[in-house]
Amino acid sequence: MRQRLNFYTAAPDAYQAVAALENYVRNSGIEKRHIHLIKLRASIINGCSYCVDMHSKEALSGGLPQQWINLISAWQESPIYDDKERALLAWVDAVTNLAQTGAPDDAFQALKAHFSEEEMTKLTVAIGVINIWNRLCVGFRSQHPIDEPAQAA
Repeated sequence: MRQRLNFYTAAPDAYQAVAALENYVRNSGIEKRHIHLIKLRASIINGCSYCVDMHSKEALSGGLPQQWINLISAWQESPIYDDKERALLAWVDAVTNLAQTGAPDDAFQALKAHFSEEEMTKLTVAIGVINIWNRLCVGFRSQHPIDEPAQAA
């Protein structure tokens, strides 16, 4: 797979606009754990290897357990996530797959049980931002770095 274009150099003003939203999310008061969860889950859904690589490394360096990171792709089957995280994961799934889900009432009610209206709004903005990054990276085939060649044991 080859990179199609470098969106940063192609339209620096567009990149800066998305980066400004990213900066807002980072400083919005959302728990870092929840930001990692949002970024990883949406990136997994969208098949963005660049973002999955980046955000799994960030979550690990942020102190989250490897198992917690690994199981985000199969969160429905794992008891490792608490009720608040599960509600947020369901909301990430619903909003990221908006055309298929329509953001159903049950996902909203589960989210509402754990977060204020302000928090729900900020969380949904965070979901939107990572979806923008995913669309840029997948659409233009951004390549993640390869840390070291894989070797079978």
